[in-house]
Amino acid sequence: MTATDLDELERILSESGFGGPEEIARAKQVSNGLGLFVRSLIGLDREAAKQSLATFLAGKTLTANQIEFINLIINHLTEHGAMDVALLYESPFTDLTPQGPDGLFTSTQIDELIVTLERITATALVPPYSQQIIA
Repeated sequence: MTATDLDELERILSESGFGGPEEIARAKQVSNGLGLFVRSLIGLDREAAKQSLATFLAGKTLTANQIEFINLIINHLTEHGAMDVALLYESPFTDLTPQGPDGLFTSTQIDELIVTLERITATALVPPYSQQIIA
């Protein structure tokens, strides 16, 4: 979706009575923008989630637990569309390893993973002047 798509969606929601300007403004504020709000409702396509992590995975030989951890991330992205890095230190991630990613990955790999998750979230943050694709 582009910024124009989001503007059109906002107009449609407002005109259809599904959300007045106040509700739309609140949703945008709580979700840090309409793009993330929409993502939170529909999630991220599973293949898009996998592709988003492809750079992080490139050239790495992962253990079974590391693969499971990445699959948990993909599942979360598929359901919620974005992921706060702090969630890596909560269940179900800590069910796999009590230390979260620190128990499975090197600090360099964790930094890469954080950058990857921040990039996925950023793709849904469309400034009004941008025609960037978010989904």
